[in-house]
Order: sequence, then C-alpha cells, then structure tokens
Amino acid sequence: MLEPDLRPPAHEVPAGHRWIELSDGRVSVYGVCPPDQFQRCRIEHRLACPARLLPDLWPWLTDLRGEKARQAERPTAPEPPPPSERWPDAG
Repeated sequence: MLEPDLRPPAHEVPAGHRWIELSDGRVSVYGVCPPDQFQRCRIEHRLACPARLLPDLWPWLTDLRGEKARQAERPTAPEPPPPSERWPDAG
C-alpha cells in the first residue's frame, strides 16, 4: 500500500523504495538509475506509518512519521472547555 497524498522528490528516496507513477496511472519501483531532479515519486505506507518501528532512513521521513503520529492523536484530544464569561452582544 502506498502512502496517499505524498510525493517526495525521487532523488531524496533511495533506490528500491521509490515508486514512480506511469502515464497510465500504474506505479513501478524505480531503482535503476538516478532520477531527474524534478521527478516525484510515491513511497510505501509502512515507511511513513508512525506505528511501525523503523530506523532513521531519511531525516524528512522521520519528520513525516512524527507529524503523522501527532495527526493520529489530534482527533482523540479532548475539546477545550468553553470560556467562563459570555461575550457582550455587539449587534
């Protein structure tokens, strides 16, 4: 399964981990030669999933995993309490 809505520059992803989208919508592992500097790729979800223990493969991926962990915690955070005072009616 590929990580949705994430397309990092292919030259920042090691060969064998970059999935290039083909013109017909399919994807293929691209590890043969260095990609063009403007080429974007996809990565597997398991590399970005904060629930998986992985080594620090790339600094940007470590940051992404941290952000995804924070996003996963946000929906379960309690709502802040309502303000204790009423605002005056300005209308």
